[in-house]
Amino acid sequence: MDIDTLNKTIISCRKCPRLVEYRESVAKRKRKAYQEWDYWGRPVPAFGDIDGRILVVGLAPGPHGSNRTGRMFTGDASGVFLFAALHRAGFANQATSVRIEDGLVLRDMLISAVCRCVPPDNKPDRSEINNCLPYLEQEIKLMKSLQGFVALGRIAFENLLKVYRGRGAAVPPFEFKHGGVYQLGDELPWLVASYHPSQQNTQTGRLTVAMFDEIWQKAKTRLG
Repeated sequence: MDIDTLNKTIISCRKCPRLVEYRESVAKRKRKAYQEWDYWGRPVPAFGDIDGRILVVGLAPGPHGSNRTGRMFTGDASGVFLFAALHRAGFANQATSVRIEDGLVLRDMLISAVCRCVPPDNKPDRSEINNCLPYLEQEIKLMKSLQGFVALGRIAFENLLKVYRGRGAAVPPFEFKHGGVYQLGDELPWLVASYHPSQQNTQTGRLTVAMFDEIWQKAKTRLG
């Protein structure tokens, strides 16, 4: 399977009735500021460079961000914070993320998520995560130059460990810590952990610009 075929499979997925109902209801109701938008309202595929060396993993689309635009982290406050940082670090050609056709290009990096549909209250349940995780596993297999991961948030961190344990790797019982750098095993990728760039984290100062910039510098250092 190639990335285009995988993306088509993801976009057409209807495995989780609760998420299908919610993503489509948000797309119909819309937010007042986006009444003129034709919401995406479907699962969101990965975005970026499948031949890149870094895979960034988030939690799930935002209701009026990716669920509206159809591109990971595009169109909401989390994306504003993320893509500005990636631009400063040299992983993105521009600092803004407005819509799919805005010219944003990622360098050496693919951005994905644990769940591809927006969940109510930003909380997918375990069965929904399990339904979606095989898509992430397939992306990992397709990234032939993969060297490492950046996990945005605890759920992304824990499910990346789960993927490799599911493959039989003896991954140590790592604890999630912002700025932590972990080696999953001999000849396996490294993993850098970060707080998620959600508004809750960035507006409260739990995740600052300097803290986030440090994450991408650590990833660049690991690439060598």
